[in-house]
Amino acid sequence: MTLKPNKKIVFWAKVVVFSGLLAYIAHVVRQQPFNWEIVKTQFRTVDHPERWALGLLFLTPMNWGFEALKWQILLQRVEKTSFWQAYRGVLTGVSLGFALPAQLGDTAGRVLSVHTHRAEAIGASLVSGGMQFYVALVFGTLAWAKHLEIVPERNTPTGKGLLIGLSILSFGGIGFGLVRRRLVQWLSSRRSLARFATYWKVAGIYTNAEIGLALGVASLRYVIFSVQFYCALRLVGIALPTAISASGIGLVFLVKTVTPAFNLLSDLGVREAAALWVFSPFEQTHNAAAPVLLTATLALWLVNILTPVLVGLIWVWKLKINR
Repeated sequence: MTLKPNKKIVFWAKVVVFSGLLAYIAHVVRQQPFNWEIVKTQFRTVDHPERWALGLLFLTPMNWGFEALKWQILLQRVEKTSFWQAYRGVLTGVSLGFALPAQLGDTAGRVLSVHTHRAEAIGASLVSGGMQFYVALVFGTLAWAKHLEIVPERNTPTGKGLLIGLSILSFGGIGFGLVRRRLVQWLSSRRSLARFATYWKVAGIYTNAEIGLALGVASLRYVIFSVQFYCALRLVGIALPTAISASGIGLVFLVKTVTPAFNLLSDLGVREAAALWVFSPFEQTHNAAAPVLLTATLALWLVNILTPVLVGLIWVWKLKINR
């Protein structure tokens, strides 16, 4: 069977993207400083490390499952879709986000997985990302407050000012939710912005119940992700008290969320840098040395990001661009 010229272009474009992603992934993995000697040494100090490893692995599909459920809830206003279709769209976005600017790749993967109303789906994707951002902001604010209590030397005027700023932003999110419909209407009424209204008008259609449900799912996903981080820490022998672990993990996620990352690879660098700074006060007292922390963050990235990226490549190949 001979393909039409336009289909040939799409086919070879997929081949190039698919091959490029595989080559890029292989290059990235080779470049990571995964020190097996440190891992072996730490494993010897951990009781039943297989339990923490299984927990980390088992929670990965749950983590992305909650993200898919959130996407399904928000997408219902655009196009009725099943949970499995939403899951495929999320994994496609994760794969494209590995090489493309993260939000662009994530949005493109989800939108291209939608059959119709792709412009509106862009708005739904932005709402989904905004919700996860807000959840990380709120939990991160609480984490920073606890961190200042645990690490008094960081409870400086600057630290207190940051806490006030984060608190204002957290409460500001509530205000934004209350006026979102009027804001969307106002933006749509502006002649210079009217042509973009299709992309954001979906934000004003959601009911408060739908917003609350999606935020609840986003919060559950945050908890799952946090537990995964804790499993990764325990896997390499870092056993911190609950308050230190919870506040530290919340801060790492906050920094990762608010720091611009080009793609999911640079996301790893941000997470590593944040973890080193957050847990540095406990390096001597709780065996949170830099190489061990880097091993934990890399293990989390390999399981929770790289594995879904590889699975999502299947759906990248099956994308239908022209609809």
